[in-house]
Amino acid sequence: MSVEYDAVVIGAGAIGTSVAYHLAERGLKTMLLEKGDIASGSSSHCDAVGLICDKQPGIDTKMGQYSIDYYEELAKKFDFDFEFERKGCLYVCETEPEFEAASEYMRKQNADGYPLRMVENKELCEMEPHISRDIYGALYTPPSGCIAVSPYKVCFAFVEEGKKLGLDVITYCDIKKIDLDPKTNAVSSIETDHGTIKTKRIINCAGVWAPEIGKLVGLDIPIEPRKGTNLVSEKSERLCNNKILEYGYMMSKFDGINFKRNVSKLVEDQNIAFNLEYTKACNLLVGGNRLFRGFDTRTEIETVKAICERAMRFYPELADIKCIRTYSGVRPFVVDHLPIVSDVDSVPGFYICAGHEGDGICFSPFTGKQMAHIVLGEDTDFDISSLDFARFAK
Repeated sequence: MSVEYDAVVIGAGAIGTSVAYHLAERGLKTMLLEKGDIASGSSSHCDAVGLICDKQPGIDTKMGQYSIDYYEELAKKFDFDFEFERKGCLYVCETEPEFEAASEYMRKQNADGYPLRMVENKELCEMEPHISRDIYGALYTPPSGCIAVSPYKVCFAFVEEGKKLGLDVITYCDIKKIDLDPKTNAVSSIETDHGTIKTKRIINCAGVWAPEIGKLVGLDIPIEPRKGTNLVSEKSERLCNNKILEYGYMMSKFDGINFKRNVSKLVEDQNIAFNLEYTKACNLLVGGNRLFRGFDTRTEIETVKAICERAMRFYPELADIKCIRTYSGVRPFVVDHLPIVSDVDSVPGFYICAGHEGDGICFSPFTGKQMAHIVLGEDTDFDISSLDFARFAK
């Protein structure tokens, strides 16, 4: 028995649930399909913060700020609480060269209207009394440009609010085939172990698994899995007042950062960039790293050792706080560090919305809203042509 929908969204992580909600909000009869459970992939194996200060100047930051502000609107609009909170962020600079590199980055962001500022050692130690006293300084992002949310709850919020608008959801769904019209190559239906769904629109939001879905319509989607690991502490007294990252995080994320850290071989080999934040339950999330390990999500002991080594460099008192668990996950990496958010000319009715790597939680509201515009043939809120899939065909 087959059913028919205006749109079918594949993938129930932060991006897919947002796209499904926004399509349902615009009046499309929408089905959301997920091979596991809601938020069971990358969205449940990440941290909980949306920032502008870990974005490249330009459209990357613009999308981040848009989404951060939109999150606040949704927090007021939704009945489902996803633990939205504004907070400050400190990008700590261990040395003067890092401070100078961060200062140059700040100037570019200031020129675009973002109120980041540099903090020297004395003020940093006042803001963060438990930080190592010899840290040179930091780049500060005020709460206007940094938020915290619960990744799990963001996904469930979009789903539950979407259901009020008619959104249908099937979890533990195996997609067998995507049918294309033999004359036009346009989407006509999708075959699953729950039956066949007739539709003229399929939105591939499968994240790191998006290439698997792309193959079903003959597309090569250039997304790779990039592994990240986090540690979770026991509940503790307040150790930090802001979201903390080291400026080396920029080096671990992007190419071409013009400084080299004085770190151990272990830290360098594991591509560690220290970050620290509290959860609502007063556990610390301690990270992190970026490694290419395929789809292996097992936590590696060498990674844990390296994260701990780097963490205690910045916050020595972490040595006395117990780690109660670790987790690792894969993020969808694209070589130019920008996601793919577009239609596909060669397969009418097929859309790609994936490749956000560590920005999926942050970009989720923005991405869902813009994809609804694209699906409905409308202009996006600003020019996102640099996110088009066609850029990889050139």
